[in-house]
Amino acid sequence: MTITNIAVCGIGGQGVMTATEILAEAALSLGFDVKKTEVAGMSQRGGVVTSHLRFGPQVLSPQIMPGEADLLVGFEAAEALRWAHMLKPGGIALVNQGRFVPPVVTIGLYDYPEDPIGEMRKLGLAVFDFDASALALQLGNIRLGNTVMLGAMSDRLPFPADVLRNAVLARFGARKPELLELNRQAFELGRAAVAQRAPAPATA
Repeated sequence: MTITNIAVCGIGGQGVMTATEILAEAALSLGFDVKKTEVAGMSQRGGVVTSHLRFGPQVLSPQIMPGEADLLVGFEAAEALRWAHMLKPGGIALVNQGRFVPPVVTIGLYDYPEDPIGEMRKLGLAVFDFDASALALQLGNIRLGNTVMLGAMSDRLPFPADVLRNAVLARFGARKPELLELNRQAFELGRAAVAQRAPAPATA
């Protein structure tokens, strides 16, 4: 098995780091060597945050180089566009349609693109987009968005979806048993959101 490279990006408070930790726990449970790192920004609420996760038989470095990511997971669409260069040819982007304006936009360092997902497709990328925030709100809690995103990833990994689902439930069920069923539902909503659609074709 080759090394799997996953880049995750979003805004602090969306659960980017928690999602990365759960992915790492799932891979570790199967005996993979796992390396992860937060590589950009600050993870406090509202700040831009990006993480890299690599796993396989042997991993020497946590760093993913541009053009090497098998999977780009964008909790926020503009951030996904900013990090689109990380995807390798044939890689897949899973992107939340929900808009969260990061501080770099608020202070004028970066203009929020009119259609970040459309711009990713113009780059020729395979993009699965869905509204993880709206799906989380269907269950009454926007914080379930990270579990929705994990569900969306689950069938794009080199191990069964059950492995990641079990890691999600172990993490959240251990803290608050009453959240177990909500997270189970959120996971399945994310999984279904991606399963029901193919990535839209790139536009010229």
